[in-house]
Amino acid sequence: MSERHQFGASEEMYLKTVFVLAETQDPVPVTALAERLKITTVSASEMVRRLQERDYLEHTPYKGVRLTAAGERQALAILRRHRLWERFLSDHLGLGWARVHDAACELEHLTDEEVIDALDRFLGWPESCPHGNPIPRVGELESATAGLPLSALRAGDEGVVLSIRKEEAVLLAHLDAHGVRPGRRFRLVEIAPYDGPRSLQIGDEMQVIGRKVAEGVLVRKDGPEDV
Repeated sequence: MSERHQFGASEEMYLKTVFVLAETQDPVPVTALAERLKITTVSASEMVRRLQERDYLEHTPYKGVRLTAAGERQALAILRRHRLWERFLSDHLGLGWARVHDAACELEHLTDEEVIDALDRFLGWPESCPHGNPIPRVGELESATAGLPLSALRAGDEGVVLSIRKEEAVLLAHLDAHGVRPGRRFRLVEIAPYDGPRSLQIGDEMQVIGRKVAEGVLVRKDGPEDV
């Protein structure tokens, strides 16, 4: 049995989620894992135990979990499948930018590597998904998206949106409705008192997004990155 087919959809979701959360939390608290997957901490702890027994996770009590080398390899393969499907659904089927994430979450668990390799070739080996996140290449570590969180910028700063770090359907739909998408230029006009909502000028329109939302948007700031 291939390593790919030793995993069910639930186990793959755990590994992918640990990888994504580890970008900002290392080790990843089990409570954070449970919150992202919308399950109980007890359920998350049980799956962590199972994956640790199979040497895909390392768990340090009261601190959190990390992927082992084998776990990271699996997580990258899952992300590759997910982001390639997002690219196909967006570019060739015309599904909305905010809609493709959930559809790709279903397809990523149903597709073997031969099909994914063919899909990669068909798409011309794209570098990123529609949300600006890099598509891992076989045998390579994921290259982190350069950039600053929008929440780190000051009033008056200008730049361009690079990627949406936290891919969730509700969040993507919210950002889409406010015109916050990779490639869009913006000016941060105002930050409400006490680190409150951000007012952005995008094109001819003014948009307002909350601080927590801004934390998940990576941008390239014009001029020195001295924030």
